[in-house]
Amino acid sequence: MSSASSILGPGDAGYPQRLSTLEIAATLHIRGQLDDGPAVAIVGARAASHQGTERAHAIAKHITAAGVRVVSGGAIGIDGAAHRGAVRRTTVVLGSGIDVLYPARHAALFEQIVSAGGALVSMFPRGMQPRAGTFIKRNALISALADAVLVVEADVRSGSLSTARAAREQGRPLAAVPGSPGCAQLLATGAALVETGVDVLALLAGRPRYPAPPVLDETATRVRDAIAAGARGIDAIVRHTGLSVRAVLRALPQLESSARLQ
Repeated sequence: MSSASSILGPGDAGYPQRLSTLEIAATLHIRGQLDDGPAVAIVGARAASHQGTERAHAIAKHITAAGVRVVSGGAIGIDGAAHRGAVRRTTVVLGSGIDVLYPARHAALFEQIVSAGGALVSMFPRGMQPRAGTFIKRNALISALADAVLVVEADVRSGSLSTARAAREQGRPLAAVPGSPGCAQLLATGAALVETGVDVLALLAGRPRYPAPPVLDETATRVRDAIAAGARGIDAIVRHTGLSVRAVLRALPQLESSARLQ
């Protein structure tokens, strides 16, 4: 791959408007073509399942056919699958310098992306080696360069959840594919539900899909009704329902989850 790259800073022609809106003043090192059209970040686990990588690939292929660019971090697993599904319309945000292709096993993929009209982007100086702190900063840039963020598969400690946190901090719509612990956590705390590329396009159009609220068991229903009747605090709910303190405490998380998904 050619070592030539362009450098854009705030105020330069071609600097992403999304970053200017968020008042992000990162200097960007760029190889290839970076545009400001519709974009979705697709991220997820490195140690992804076959089903997860297939889903990421299919969603990326579907939305790029509709003119939407895919942004991701170039990692093995979900990131790589998303880039492959969108190779002609995708942006790789590196956690290293623009001349340090990491992971090395994706060097050929990165070259293919640039040759096909995609882009490599880095906020780090040339020669910077990847490290834990650079990936956290990179993840925030992934979200900032997109109109929405989709987590396809993740554990509860997955690094991709830092991209989800950045999305919420930046006011980006956040979505998740059900089926993994990290995504279940996101869905339980208000993320939109995505199963296909159609769901992603609906999200971009302002029509997010959400999981159905869980069906409350009898105890949770009694607690909900007591609160609706004006009971405030654990003691008041216990008096109103006749339930034990333990039963009330066990029901509250179920009510909280149901309320988030309403």
